[in-house]
Parts: sequence; structure tokens; C-alpha cells
Amino acid sequence: MKTLRARLVLFVSLALVVVCTTMAVATVLVQGAHLKADLDQRVRDAADRSQGGLQRRSGDATDLGFLNERGQPTGTVAARLTDGKVVAAEVITEDGGRQVLTAAQRAALAGVTEAGTLSTRTIPGLGTYRLTVASGDGPAVLAGLPAAEVKDTVHDLVAAEAVIAVVGLAGVGTVCAWGIRRQLRPLGQVAATAVEVANGPFGTGELTRVPAPDTDTEVGQVGAALNVLIDSVESSLAELRRSEDRMRRFLADASHELRTPLASIAGYAELMDRGAAKIEPALVWQRVSAQSARMTGLVEDLLLLARLDEGRPLEEADVDLATLVAEAVWDARAAGADHDWQLALRLDEPALVTGDAARLTQVVANLLANARAHTPPGTRIDVEVAAGRAECVVVVRDDGPGIPPDLLPAVFERFTRADASRTRAPGQGGGSGLGLAIAAALTAAHGGRIEVASEAGCTRFRVTLPRAVARSTATS
Repeated sequence: MKTLRARLVLFVSLALVVVCTTMAVATVLVQGAHLKADLDQRVRDAADRSQGGLQRRSGDATDLGFLNERGQPTGTVAARLTDGKVVAAEVITEDGGRQVLTAAQRAALAGVTEAGTLSTRTIPGLGTYRLTVASGDGPAVLAGLPAAEVKDTVHDLVAAEAVIAVVGLAGVGTVCAWGIRRQLRPLGQVAATAVEVANGPFGTGELTRVPAPDTDTEVGQVGAALNVLIDSVESSLAELRRSEDRMRRFLADASHELRTPLASIAGYAELMDRGAAKIEPALVWQRVSAQSARMTGLVEDLLLLARLDEGRPLEEADVDLATLVAEAVWDARAAGADHDWQLALRLDEPALVTGDAARLTQVVANLLANARAHTPPGTRIDVEVAAGRAECVVVVRDDGPGIPPDLLPAVFERFTRADASRTRAPGQGGGSGLGLAIAAALTAAHGGRIEVASEAGCTRFRVTLPRAVARSTATS
């Protein structure tokens, strides 16, 4: 009896048994009490009728001739009492005659002397009787009627109710079992779906869903909730697979980026080991130092991204974003004099933000370096700083060739490069593809956001940061 369906059927059946039993017992008790009260009333009437008939007769103390009068039912027992003792007793037989009670039968009537009191006695050979005494103005008369009819009626009632209860319980139990089975069928589908999902292979194909749950019922709501859970699991698995793919690609790209300078360093070391006369040691050490610096920068970028992923806190101080961007533009102009650099400050409020000045400088420098590296000489690069009541905005816009549409969604992912499609300035070395990823991670760490929009002739990066006043107010 482990299934919910079986337990529900058992519970409903037991509840019906209790209700039917209670109703049957109450009916028998009420009907029995009613029949007994009716019998008691008839016994009193018989005693009064017998006593009244005796008053109209002039016989002796043992005269029971009133039993011959009309209206006396079969089985009526009547007796004459003198000083509380039975001096004569007779019973009306089934054929309407009178039969004198034996001494043993009269002995069963002894003790019934108080007028109006009803007693139950068993008279040998006659059965159980209800008896009472009526005295009135004349001699005392004892009268009684058999109680077997009441008992038989109660027994028949009990038997009839038992049969009806059994048949009714069987019918209702069958209907309830069918109804419960039908109503719980959706729950069975939910359980089957859950088992299939639990036992099925994850990561291959689409997970099974509960078919069309009816949300108007509790079972349907459970099915709908399970579908939502399965959707969440499926989304999580898909995200996990994407994360694994990104991690594999990240490791592959990182290994490739590190392998190149390591190979160069190993090659120069091997040449020096062989004592190659055609290569000057100063040039070798210069190249080794350059490759070491490149590898060091890549490792530092990776460590920075790892720290940001771990959520390590940054330094917090009030930073004047306008001054920071102006200095970054001056540095970029010095590094890329072949580009047209323009700076515009639109400040309705002081451009103060709370954060790490060095890291914010890195964000702006990475955006400027990205614009310089991926646009041809003579490209105009506009840098704009705007400050409002709640936010400060830095916009870096260039009129270069733009980012290819298929690359645009992944532009902030690690090791994303646009070398194949965006023009690189002559003499520029290949980047690691981490600059924009670092800029996005640092912006998010400062509670801001970075956005990009690009088309041929216009690429725009927009960095939005909360102002220092707005942030402090929200914190308090």
C-alpha cells in the first residue's frame, strides 16, 4: 500500500466505513428507542384497559375475564395482584384463547408491583416481556406485551443497513478508485517525466517535459512547476556547456599566446648556446626582454581577470573622471600621433565617481588603444565625457571600418580578435584579445556597464558609471 492512489482509496474507504457505521448505529439506536417507547405506551394502554375492564366486572380476586374483551392483542399477559403477590395470571394465545401461566412463569412476574413502572422480564416459554402495573381506583392489575417484535424489527433493520452499507461501500469504493485514478493520472505523468529526466543522459538532446499541464488544478501546477524546473536545468546545462567551451577556448588561446614568446625565448637561448657569431648578444637579449615583457603582460592580464572573477574588492576613492580621461587622451595622442584625437567635456555636474583610479585609467586606456590599433592612420577618434545627476558617461567613437556584425556579440569575450577584418595600423603588434574583456570586467566591478555599437564608418564604445554622490546616497 505504498502508492498515493492506493492510500487515497484506503483513506476514502475508511472514512466512508466510519460515516456509514455511525449513521447505521445512530439509526438503529433512534429507531430502537422509538419502537421501545411505542411498546411501552402500548403496555400502559393494555394495563389501563385491563384495569378498566376489571372495574366493570364483579368477579372474585382471580377473575381475568376482561382478557376476553375486544382489543386485547395476541401474547398479552395479565395478572391479578393481591398485596403485591400474583394470585392469577393468564396469556392470550395465538388462536385468541386464554392460557393460565405456570408457577414458574408466575414467579417471573414477581416483584413488579409499583404502579406505572415499566420492567423487562423473561417469562419461561413465552420470551421477553415489557410489564407494568395499573391500580387506579380498583384492584391492581399487571399487564405486559412481548418485546420480541421490537427486537426482530431492530435486527431486521441492522441486517438491512449492513447489506446496504456493504453494497454502497463497494459501489462508492469502485467509483472513488476510478475517479482517483483518473484525477491522479496527470501526477503519474509528472512522476514518469521526473524519473525519465533523472535517469536520462544529460547534455544530449532536449529534456522531456510534462505534456500540456492544466494549471487550474494542483497536479497541473506541479507539472507546470516541473516544466519550469526542467527549463532551468536545461538552461543551466546549456550555460555549463558554453562555459566549458569558453574555458577550453580560453585555455587554448592562453596556451597559444604564451607558447609564442616562450618559443622565441627558447630559440634565442638555443642560438646563444650554440655560440652563433652572426647574432649580436645585445640584440638577442633585447628580443628576449621584449618577449618576456609580452608574456608578463599577458599573465598579469589573466591574473587581473581571475581576481575580478573571484569578486575581489577594488580600491575605493573619489575619482575625477574628466581629469582621468583627459590624461588618458594625452597619453594616447603621444602614442598614436597619426590619428586625429578630439576630447569633449559636457559636464552638468562634477564627473566624480567612486572607484580605483588606476583600474579606471586602464578601462579608458584599453578603449583608446583598441581604437588606435584597429583603425588606419588619419582616423578621427572622439572622446566625450558627460556627467548627469546619477551617472557619468565616457564615449569613445571612431570613424574607422567598424566591427564585423558576426564578431560584435563576442567583442567583450576573452581572446576575441578582429585582426582579420579590421584594418591594423602599420607596425602595430598583435594584441592578446584581452583588452576589451578587461575593460568590461573592470566596468562591471565598479557597478557600471559598457556597451558597443558599430557599423561601417562609426564604432562607439559607451561606458556608464554611477556618480559618487548617487552611490553614497544609495548606500546610506
